[in-house]
Amino acid sequence: MGQALNHGALIGCELGHYRVIEKVGEGGMGEVFLARDEHLGHNVALKVLPPGTDDRGRQLFRKEAKALSKLNHPNIVTVIDFDTQDNVDFLVMEYVPGLALDEKVRQGVLREREIVRIGVQLAEGLAAAHAQGVIHRDLKPGNLRLTKDDRLKILDFGLAWSTLRLGPLASTLSFNGSVDCSGTLPYMATEQLAGLAVDARTDIYSAGAVLYELYTGRAPFEQKLFTALVDEILHRAPVPPSHVRPGISPRLEAIILKCLEKDPEKRYQSAEDLLRDLRELANAQGAPAASRLGGRLRFYLLAACLALLALATVLGWRNRSWMDTLRNQDAPHIESLAVLPFSNLSGDSQQEYLADGMTDSLITDLGQMHALQRIISRTSVMRYKTQPVPLRDVARQLKVDAVIEGAVMRSGQTVQVTVRLVSAADDRQLWSHRYEGEFRDLLTLQHQLALAIAREIRVNLSAGDRARLAAARPVEPAAQEAYLKGEYLRFGTSEQRMKARQYFEQAIQLDPNYAPAYAGLADSYWNDIGVPPRETMPKARDYALRAVALDETLAHAHTALATVRFYGDWDWAEADREYQRALQLNPGDAEAHRMYSVFLAAMGRADEALAQVLAAQVLDPLYNDNNTTAGWDLYCSRRYDQALDYCQRALELTPNNDNAHACFGYAYLGKGQYPQALDETMKAWTLSGRETVWAVLLGRIYAHQGNTAKANQLLAQVLEQSRRTYVPPYFMTVLYAALGDREKAFQWLDRAYTDRDLYLTGMKVDSALDPLRADARFQELERRVGLSP
Repeated sequence: MGQALNHGALIGCELGHYRVIEKVGEGGMGEVFLARDEHLGHNVALKVLPPGTDDRGRQLFRKEAKALSKLNHPNIVTVIDFDTQDNVDFLVMEYVPGLALDEKVRQGVLREREIVRIGVQLAEGLAAAHAQGVIHRDLKPGNLRLTKDDRLKILDFGLAWSTLRLGPLASTLSFNGSVDCSGTLPYMATEQLAGLAVDARTDIYSAGAVLYELYTGRAPFEQKLFTALVDEILHRAPVPPSHVRPGISPRLEAIILKCLEKDPEKRYQSAEDLLRDLRELANAQGAPAASRLGGRLRFYLLAACLALLALATVLGWRNRSWMDTLRNQDAPHIESLAVLPFSNLSGDSQQEYLADGMTDSLITDLGQMHALQRIISRTSVMRYKTQPVPLRDVARQLKVDAVIEGAVMRSGQTVQVTVRLVSAADDRQLWSHRYEGEFRDLLTLQHQLALAIAREIRVNLSAGDRARLAAARPVEPAAQEAYLKGEYLRFGTSEQRMKARQYFEQAIQLDPNYAPAYAGLADSYWNDIGVPPRETMPKARDYALRAVALDETLAHAHTALATVRFYGDWDWAEADREYQRALQLNPGDAEAHRMYSVFLAAMGRADEALAQVLAAQVLDPLYNDNNTTAGWDLYCSRRYDQALDYCQRALELTPNNDNAHACFGYAYLGKGQYPQALDETMKAWTLSGRETVWAVLLGRIYAHQGNTAKANQLLAQVLEQSRRTYVPPYFMTVLYAALGDREKAFQWLDRAYTDRDLYLTGMKVDSALDPLRADARFQELERRVGLSP
């Protein structure tokens, strides 16, 4: 039957006294089926070797069965039988219903106590297996399952081998080269990848990778390109979990990172050592290390609860907070939220700014609550404004616990807001409310809404959060309206951005103490690259300083000031401090993380830069610029293969985006793959309407190809354009450097310095200037800019 029968034909057949019901998965060395034990009348799991398996594969399969038969532990799946029928080898194991950890992670990141509890059980199971000389070698979330009573089960020892029984054969059982980059590979230890001898510490590394993913929602290394992923695992330290999802306890982070050490000697030397630290952490958190309370303790707790219910009934439920607490006992634990774009119910398209303003305000207020781990940023949720998607799909795409929907209607000076909170797990409405008030009280209403949601999801607000939300100063209604209109337009076309500036100016004329409008103006000016920085940066600086002076707790004001210190003042230390202050005030501000990443990349702090842009991606997963920024950061650190991976992600999000294609152009240029670089950059140039910045990149590529005629033609076009409008002098520097004309390159580089060209901030890391670096004039300029001692 074995080689002649397709495994799909096993359904309904009997192997031994086990009737096959359905296929439920694939393990390390075979397919797994749900089956019925016809003798005992219960379900089991059958692992069946694939048809055509050679003798060596069958030998290893039998060794797996023998190794597993020695294991008897509540956290390890139990082996029931092993048999062969009609040349088909099959292993019979207990069937474990429940949820695999990879499925649980897809539902949303876990609370730390739950992660520690899972970690304790994982370490207990590994300690038992290692004590019998069995190493798993394929630990990953998909091989770990939680039963309904929260018992962890380690499944699929399909790559396991016994250090006690295999002896000399062990060294020959190296990885076979067939790898799934989205599965096994991200959890493999360095020695396993290198084909070296493995031992218990290999499983400890994988356990650390699992704990990392349970906390952050992602694997320690996420490259999709095989070679890039292997390079990261072998040579790069993982981004600390606290940089991906702030709020982790220092002790748990230390445990995870110790497991993930490249050198096995620096990891925990045994599962017992890991278990000891996890148990100490569980005790320190006041959480039970075991998955269930003892029977006697459960009895006393039940008796206490019944007594409490009886007392509450006698008192007539007079204390409302007790009722609310008991009512919400079955509410899901929520640590991540997406605020979908509010609907405009006024019937007037001119009121869209109000609906978007309510959305932005709520995202900002919730993002500043440190107890919440993740609030999805504006750019990711705004795509659902024009692309209606079922709420459950939205939650899955954004990986959040709950979704907030809302609607706004304005009638004269009255504003009505309706909001509802929906659980991602079951699409169940958890809460809804309707607010009505005067437009002049809009800011107070926005803060009240954020407080109400925080109460509903039981967020423990800090005193600072409460004070900030309670201290909404009165704002002139017309100023508030002008500001909201400016915010609505500032992400649009160049004409819309100029109109946004006018609205911000109008807002501060109506209310000279309105800090957010000053921050909006600061952004408007520093980001106006069509005007010489000597004209725009002083204005941007004044507006940013004014915003901070008016409201030191406004994170947006600090981000704006940080960016002015970076691009305009070349005050690196002050820029660093301001970015950090902004993120301290609002750790959920994805754009602040992204801009800080750009700054860190320019400073040559590559790993820190990547950590920040990855944090931005967690908060704003559908925002294309996060991927192209990651690509730029990696280009600056000469990690071109890794850059290509992020360029690909950008292209998948927005296939016709010029930045995504240019991202490929830079990376391929760095790798010396000029035809591919030229093709991608030409697409970027065309899609952008022939933007000058991509013409410069095209010129570089032509020069490197040896096509100086084309490069000079593009240079002439850029020079002609610079006579009609402002073009950053840095662009000419790059083109002359690529063409080998060092003297003219330095002439334009000096002009870039005089003009305070914002592109000059990247001179330390941009490979375009590599032809000039050995020249003393370049080194002197680096000192004047403050990028070298």
